[in-house]
Order: sequence, then C-alpha cells, then structure tokens
Amino acid sequence: MPASQTASEKPTALIALADGSLFYGRGFGATGDTVAELVFNTAMTGYQEIMTDPSYAGQVVTFTFPHVGNVGVNPEDDETGEPVAAGMVVKWDPTEPSNWRAAENLVTWLEKRGRIGVGGVDTRRLTRAIRQQGAPHVAIAHSPDGVFDIEALVKKARGWSGLEGLDLAKDVTCAQSYRWDEMRWAWPEGYKKAEGNDLKVVAIDFGAKRNILRCLASAGCDVTVLPATATAEEVLALNPDGVFLSNGPGDPAATGAYAVPMIKNVLDTELPVFGICLGHQMLALALGAKTIKMNHGHHGANHPVKDLTTGKVEITSMNHGFAVDSQTLPKGVAETHVSLFDGSNCGIAIENRPVFSVQYHPEASPGPQDSYYLFERFAEAMRARRA
Repeated sequence: MPASQTASEKPTALIALADGSLFYGRGFGATGDTVAELVFNTAMTGYQEIMTDPSYAGQVVTFTFPHVGNVGVNPEDDETGEPVAAGMVVKWDPTEPSNWRAAENLVTWLEKRGRIGVGGVDTRRLTRAIRQQGAPHVAIAHSPDGVFDIEALVKKARGWSGLEGLDLAKDVTCAQSYRWDEMRWAWPEGYKKAEGNDLKVVAIDFGAKRNILRCLASAGCDVTVLPATATAEEVLALNPDGVFLSNGPGDPAATGAYAVPMIKNVLDTELPVFGICLGHQMLALALGAKTIKMNHGHHGANHPVKDLTTGKVEITSMNHGFAVDSQTLPKGVAETHVSLFDGSNCGIAIENRPVFSVQYHPEASPGPQDSYYLFERFAEAMRARRA
C-alpha cells in the first residue's frame, strides 16, 4: 500500500476501515483526521440532534437518508452545547438550508465546531460493511488538496482501542450541578419555563440530552442535574422524590465502576428510579445483570419495541451499541420491553416497586410520541410515594 495517494478525480476525503477498506468522498466541515467507531443511523430527520447527542461520543455516524443539510441548523435543536459525534458520512453533499428555522448551514456549523464531514459516499455499501463485520474502527480524513497518507490512516484505525472498556460518560457529563426548568417545545411559544413544579428529581448526567430534561420538567419535575460521578450521599442530600439515570456513551461496565455503587445505595431507599439508555444499562448492572457489545447496535428513529406488560408496540428512537443481556436478569426483575427487530432487551422493572428503565429514547419523538407515558409514569410513582 503506498504511503500517500492522490486520486485522479481529487477526492478530498477518505474513510479508512481497520480491515484496509477505503471509501473516498468529498470533505466538508473541519479538515484533518480523527479515529472512531463507525455506525449507521436510519433516521430521516434530526441530523443536528444526532450530531449533538452525547451518546455518540467516539463514533462517526453514517446517515442512510440522503437529504442531509436541507433544514440547516439552529441553536434550539442542539441536544448539548457542541457536537459530540466525531464526524458524519452522507451520500449527497449537504444542501443549502430551506427552512424558516435555519440559523446557519450545516457545513459552516461543522467547520466552526471542528467536526469532519464526508459526502459523495455509497452509504448503502458502507452500511452493508458495518452490518457484516460489526461496527468497525475507522479513521476519517478531510484534506482539501486530496493527498492522504493511507498507510498512516489505516494504522490509526487498527490501533484504536475501541469502545469496549471505555468510560466516556466522564468526558461528556456536566462539570458541576445545575437546575433545569425548560419544558418541551410547543407551538407557538417554543420552549417555556416550568412554574410550580413540586416533584424534586435528581438527574444523574451520564451524557444527558436536553430534551430528556425538558420532558421531566413538562411532567412536573423540579430537576437538579448532578455529574456522573455523584455519590449516593450527594444525591440523597438533596432529598429527592425520585432519581433519574440519563443516557450516555461508552461501555456501561466501565462507567458502572463508580455509578453502580451509587445506584445500589439509592435503591436501598425505596425511591422511584427511572433510567434511559445508558441509565437503563446502569440500573441493570446495579441489579446484578450484565451488558454485552452488539454487532452494530441500534441507531435510528423507526425501531419497533413491544411493551410486554400491555402488548402494545411503540415506534421508538434508539442509539446504543451495548445491550442488557436479558438472560442474566435476576429474580424479581422483569423484562418489560423487547425489540421487534432482534428480540434484544429494551426495558426492565423491579417487580412491585417504582423502579424501571428503557433502552430506547422516549424523549426523541421521531414523529410519534408513543413513549412519553414513561415520564408520566415516573411522576405518578413519585406522587404515589409522597401520598
């Protein structure tokens, strides 16, 4: 393999997989290179929310839907302050925005925030590669002169340690505690401030999305957010009515080294507990179950999940590369939800206690709002305990 290569058509971007496969394209956004795990997302909307979702730390996202950039970007749709995903791959170059809410175009937004984009790629072929070999380690590069050190990029991809054993929650969590009172977006007011919320909730931030906090506030919760490393003593000192465990990136077993002892102590208090995504996995670990790395994970806004307690099917948004092994759930912990794609675990609950969690994202509203009831269930559990 040559040390460097200039393609005849001068592609300005390169995706180098750890197995040596190369995908050339047109670069946009920031220049340079980065290494990460490559995943694909099947959502037809929400590219800005995906790029700013802390759960995508350490990952480059391939978008299977070709129209990316057409609604631009705006500050209201950020799930956190800055993009967290390492980069993005799309089939067609991002278009100029055509939406009344657009405040900036996607290319400029990525460039300002140091994130690499690759366009002009056969994303179907790339998606097949991800499905067949599992989420691969990749190095992506954007070089306006079209010159790439292929050997070095492949070496970087092969040398990356991957997400297994990697605690990324500590990299995306808040630096200190804060209060949250913004509610869900509603026409025509937009985001309103909550008033009179009386349910005191401590939310543990493993990489929390803003819309999750908005949903808690809209359900009547007075939310205080604590860092991922918060101890049970710090949580309980706030005298909460309930504890929420947020989404986040990385290997749950690694984050569990410090989060699981806290959760176990909180569970001893009989407080209502609700977890989403990584928070779901943290709760499962605290209860004695195990988590496993998935082949290519679940990333998209069209995932059917069956509620085993009601028989209903919800269309959900998902973003996870690890899953709870339902075969390891201890006695007294029920499996409440399963994926209809592959049967993997998507929810658990302690029998006869207000402690439950789901793998998917009920706050994401990928069109339907099938899963918002979970926030209301959490609020009802806190009110029942108080009564």
